[in-house]
Amino acid sequence: MADSRAFDNPYDDFVPHRENGCFDLTNGKILPKFQEKLQFAVNKLLSELETQLHESNSHDYSVYTGTSGIALLYLLLSKRLNSSTYAKRALDMAERVLSKLKNHRVSYLNGDAGPLAIGAVLYHTQGAEAKSQHCIDRLKKMLPQVLNVNSDLPDEILYGRTGYLFALLYINKCLGRDSIDSESMQQAKDYMTESELNNLVRPTIDYLQGIRFPSNNFPSSLGNNTDKLVQWCHGAPGVVFLFAEAYKVFGHDQYLQTALKCGDVVWRRGLLTKGYSICHGVAGNAYTFLVLYQLTGDFKHLYRTCKFTEWCMSYGKQQHLSPDRPLSLFEGVSGAIYFLVDIQEPKQAKFPAFGL
Repeated sequence: MADSRAFDNPYDDFVPHRENGCFDLTNGKILPKFQEKLQFAVNKLLSELETQLHESNSHDYSVYTGTSGIALLYLLLSKRLNSSTYAKRALDMAERVLSKLKNHRVSYLNGDAGPLAIGAVLYHTQGAEAKSQHCIDRLKKMLPQVLNVNSDLPDEILYGRTGYLFALLYINKCLGRDSIDSESMQQAKDYMTESELNNLVRPTIDYLQGIRFPSNNFPSSLGNNTDKLVQWCHGAPGVVFLFAEAYKVFGHDQYLQTALKCGDVVWRRGLLTKGYSICHGVAGNAYTFLVLYQLTGDFKHLYRTCKFTEWCMSYGKQQHLSPDRPLSLFEGVSGAIYFLVDIQEPKQAKFPAFGL
């Protein structure tokens, strides 16, 4: 290993027109044999997850590391497999959580907003519109706390206002654009003025672009000059989402080139010894390539996704650290399963609780 944080990448990179055993070179669809391997891995890991869930008595209700995140996995399974069984499991989990919430923390990932948004969507899918609306009403009651500029609430996605905003956007995505009124969402891109985009958002993006390391990785935080971390929560894998979106909004090639260079960083340094999680592991890094594939249509990025997918199918065999929360969506096996399900439809795949 060149770096103790990552295994050397053993895979040859993409060669155009060479068969790869993963996807059809004419349309990008996952090949049946690779699909079978994926489903075998999903079934195996699901069986292990469910065995351990029966023995677990977690009081963590968050999307990030708790019950709500596992409910989100079952929601994805219910959609992809058209399964009422998985939908019921998801709703059962969500209902256990909803009765415990205190409406104190506002974030989607680590607060009450996520479970409420997921509950609203799950009730809607079951035709329980009154219960779905009740979840939405509880969510909207948090708005004064979010808008209080004198509070110590941070603006970021894990614990702060951005996470709350994602909950609103998620509901509108799943239930219809008017489920949450536009006044509650003045900070989302679609609701911003051209002046705000150009005079507030774009200069910030340009500033971030200018603090890259020579390797094209990004600092884990402002003032940190150590080029070590390559994972969704720190470094190029998370930043690629920003620059891909910037390219779609502003159309400037510099943002596309930055996103592509992030992909190269992840290809070189993204097979992490930490493990397979979506937060700080290989599954999360693999979403980097899916973002780039969806942005460009270049099969190189789909190929790279598939190679990282092969690595994830050997879950648990190549890691130096065990997850603190081994069943969870962002740190444990549920996130790896989520990714292995999601990759089966690469053009529709979205990083959970982050992409819409």
